[in-house]
Parts: sequence; structure tokens; C-alpha cells
Amino acid sequence: MNQPAAPPTAVEAGPWHAPRRVRRSTRAARVAFSAALVALAALAVLLVPPLFPLDQQAVDLTAKLEPPSGAHPFGTDEVGRDVLLRSVYGLRVSLVVGLVAALAASGIGLLVGCAAGAVGGRFDRLVMRLVDTFTAVPHLLMGIFIVAMFRPGVWPVIASVGLTHWVSTARIVRAEVLSLRSRPFVDAAISGGASRLRVAVRHLVPAVLPQAGLAAVLMVPHAIWHESALSYLGLGIPAHEASLGTMINGARGSLVTGEWWPTLFPGLLIVVPTLAIAGLAGAWRERINPRRRSELVL
Repeated sequence: MNQPAAPPTAVEAGPWHAPRRVRRSTRAARVAFSAALVALAALAVLLVPPLFPLDQQAVDLTAKLEPPSGAHPFGTDEVGRDVLLRSVYGLRVSLVVGLVAALAASGIGLLVGCAAGAVGGRFDRLVMRLVDTFTAVPHLLMGIFIVAMFRPGVWPVIASVGLTHWVSTARIVRAEVLSLRSRPFVDAAISGGASRLRVAVRHLVPAVLPQAGLAAVLMVPHAIWHESALSYLGLGIPAHEASLGTMINGARGSLVTGEWWPTLFPGLLIVVPTLAIAGLAGAWRERINPRRRSELVL
């Protein structure tokens, strides 16, 4: 009599059949590491400016382009300013712009998507044609046009990001609202005499808030990169103020001559926090919809 084959072990099963415990531990480690990086960036932004007040226009030509050392862990730039302090100040600007702009863009997208999905009909088609028009224009090009109408500063950059990044949230919210409109509880509310506005406020908006919140978190890295790109082009934060984009732009000449630190460290403070925020957003996405883990794209 043939004996039944023994079930494959974790090693024989291969990576596609890894134990669920291993996957959970890996996911937990990734989330913990991302959360630690975000917490470290937040602590640096909150504690360094009060403890080390920085004069944005102070220069020290006797200490220009010093390599990383104990006195200057990130070295100094082309006019002798400490790269670590200026990078932290620049990261503060990037995080403020990213958070506020992401909230503004998500609020606009939530309002537009809910209105289009709840009203439907010709209004829905008109709104979606407007969304398609905004999508057809590159975000950076439209952002340059918006920022160019104002003096360089934080608020024009926030307005630029908020007015150009709401379309993805509007699409997500509209699709979710259209799905919810066919649910029994919505039919019951309409049959009970509730108006479209009441149904949207009491039922549809609370149901789509998790998706809108996830879209807002995913938008923060995009907003940080957008602000850095505008500042690099000289259209974002004023040149005399610390910004990661302006620091990288000002260090181009130093990079050619072999001084790599004025470019490397501001660039890392752009890449690392955005990847950490994206990692936390990915964990949130997995909790909301575990079946779509592979669809998260930054």
C-alpha cells in the first residue's frame, strides 16, 4: 500500500509558500523600521531648530567645503555653512509643505470625487472631463506656472502641489462612491426620504475617508519631491533660506570638483523620509485591502 506523501517543509515549499509567520515578522520589521525613520526625522525637525538657531545668511569663508568631521558631521558647503543644520531646516520645510499640501489636495479630491459620484449623470461626466484635462497636463509644468505668478515662498509651493495633485484622490473617491451607491443601506436611506446631500454626508463620506486618508499619506512623498524640484529650479523657497532643493542646486559646482557631501546628504534627506512614509502607507494599504498588496505603487 502506497503511503501518502509528506507535506513539504518550509524550505522545500519555496518562497511562494513561506510560512505566514515569516511574512508577518518581515512586514512588522519593515513597518517598525519605517516608523523609526519617520520618528527620527520628526524629532530632528522639532528639536534641532530651537536648540540650534540658524542664521540663514551667515557665512564663514574660512571653513568652506570642509569634509565631514566631528565639528561638522555632514561637512560644510561652498560658503562655510554647516550642511547638517541646513539639511534639517530644509527637511522641516519639505515636511511642512508635504503634509499641508497633501491634506489640501486630498480635501479637494474628496470633495470633487464625492460630488461627482453622488450626483452622477451629466454633472459626473463634466467633472470627469475636468479631471482628464488636469491629468493631461504634467504636474511639474502646471506647478511651475502657478508658482511663477507669486513671489518665492512656502505658501505658493503648497498651493502649487495642492492644485495639481488632487485628481488621483478624486478618481479613487468617485469610484468608491459609485460602488457604495448600490449598497442596500444607501437604498434604504433614499427610500426613507433622505436627500442626496444627507446621504453623501452621513453615509458616503465616512465610508470613503480611509481611502482618502491613505491617498493623503501616499501624496506626502510626491509633495516633498515636488517642492524639492521647484526649489532646485529656483521657483520654490527663496535662495537664501534652507531648502533641500536649493542646497542640491547650489552644490553642483562642488560636486564637479570632488566635494560630494553638500549634494549627498541633502539628497539622502529627500529619499530616506519619503521611502519611510511610503513604507508606512504600504502597511496601511495592506490592512485596508490585504488582497491588493502587490498594487501599491509610489
